[in-house]
Amino acid sequence: MNPRGVAAVDDSRPIFVQIAELIENDIIGGQLPEETQVPSTNEFAAFHRINPATAGKGVNLLVDEGILYKRRGIGMFVATGARDRLVAKRRDQFQTDFIRPLITEAAKLGIGEAALLDMIRKETDA
Repeated sequence: MNPRGVAAVDDSRPIFVQIAELIENDIIGGQLPEETQVPSTNEFAAFHRINPATAGKGVNLLVDEGILYKRRGIGMFVATGARDRLVAKRRDQFQTDFIRPLITEAAKLGIGEAALLDMIRKETDA
């Protein structure tokens, strides 16, 4: 992987959080398989033109979550099981951020479960 990232910097969230999410996306997408080395904080900093401490803070978020681990003198690596943990975390977040509000709004509008599922199917088929 190179420290590219797919999205431009988004001013609404801290840069270190965005760096962590870029790494997460590469792990989930398979570009960074388990036990592979991730770019260094200096590589992220140079590529994104940010302070190395900011890049390090993003990487350390993932270390704290057990997604990445340090090999002394070598660098950071993707932990075994990282992808599964990230997918589970994102599914929970998806349910909280999107599914619950969808159901709440549907109820306010009098849209029942069957009608809601029908709407989702139509969007999926479109």
